[in-house]
Amino acid sequence: MNDGWAGMVDLIERVMGDEDLLPSVIAGVRATVREVAVLPPSDIAGHTRALLTAGTRALADRRGPTEAELSFVEELGVTRARQGVPIEAVLGAIHVAERAIWARAREVGRAEGVSAERLLDARELYDDWADAVRGRLISAHRATRALADPRPGGRDPAILRRLLQGGSAAALAVAEAGLPVADGLWVLVARPGFDERALRDQPPVVCAIVDDLFVGVLSRAPSARDATAGLAGPAAPDKLAPMQRLALAALVTAEATGRTGVVHIADVAWQAALTVRADLAAALLDRHRQAWTSLGPNAGPVAHAVLAWLESDRDVTVAGGRLFVHPNTVRNRVRRFAEVTGIDPAGTFGAVNAWWLCRTWLREAT
Repeated sequence: MNDGWAGMVDLIERVMGDEDLLPSVIAGVRATVREVAVLPPSDIAGHTRALLTAGTRALADRRGPTEAELSFVEELGVTRARQGVPIEAVLGAIHVAERAIWARAREVGRAEGVSAERLLDARELYDDWADAVRGRLISAHRATRALADPRPGGRDPAILRRLLQGGSAAALAVAEAGLPVADGLWVLVARPGFDERALRDQPPVVCAIVDDLFVGVLSRAPSARDATAGLAGPAAPDKLAPMQRLALAALVTAEATGRTGVVHIADVAWQAALTVRADLAAALLDRHRQAWTSLGPNAGPVAHAVLAWLESDRDVTVAGGRLFVHPNTVRNRVRRFAEVTGIDPAGTFGAVNAWWLCRTWLREAT
């Protein structure tokens, strides 16, 4: 270090130790590169700090990038590709950061008497390091995108999968799809064959078959229709994955209870909660297995009567009309159910247990 390079290294380390530098760099990147602006500041800060540290070490040792540094760069390329950030935006963000850092280095260098020639030497060495880094970054990003890019006609499935990943990938996918998020997003789930034309009539919307289900993400709640679908929302983009699970629960519950149209999970919340707890349903079934046996051939009609009565708000006339039997028949069957199970379906909690047990009985009997 007898050639004065030690002074240059000290300068670089002082610049990198400036507590205001990184926040300023991140703000500049987010303000300049639109595709990166949706990423969490912590994401940008972590990668920027790692790149700056690696570059500083390379300058201090007057060397090119090590394989460990290039491995980190590969990870960055893969991460940004999976988030849907174009490689041009990644390189643009790095360029903005570099420009800000070297501008600060020139300011400090002039104040401390570091010669312009020494700064130029350092910049040329850095540029050689950065060229190798960019090459590895570009190749890793392109390789990842080549595996992830959808086939022609596959744009919506690709965007949907990114939306359902959550996090920054979802935020970028929302921007790419042009979905407004001010009022939240809705997730609809239906079986394949769902007529999506009504959804397409109220754009913007992204919908496709994903994992053997029809999934749609919309900026407003769809209208009710004849086909059955589950709906959840509104929610922020990073909450779309749990919203999909809730929408699927609404769909399954709607199918189990004979509902049609678009069913919001909030409208079938307790039924959905019961439907997904197969372990508790099994315990309830075991507890009342003898009751089912004692009912004999009347077990099915009794279960149907209890369900119809409960789902008709305990109106025996409406329930009888649904079952094509006399209202007194409904009364007798409900009474018989209470006798053999010990469950009072007229009570609030008894009604829930009765509905759940009868639904489970009938499902097991098919």
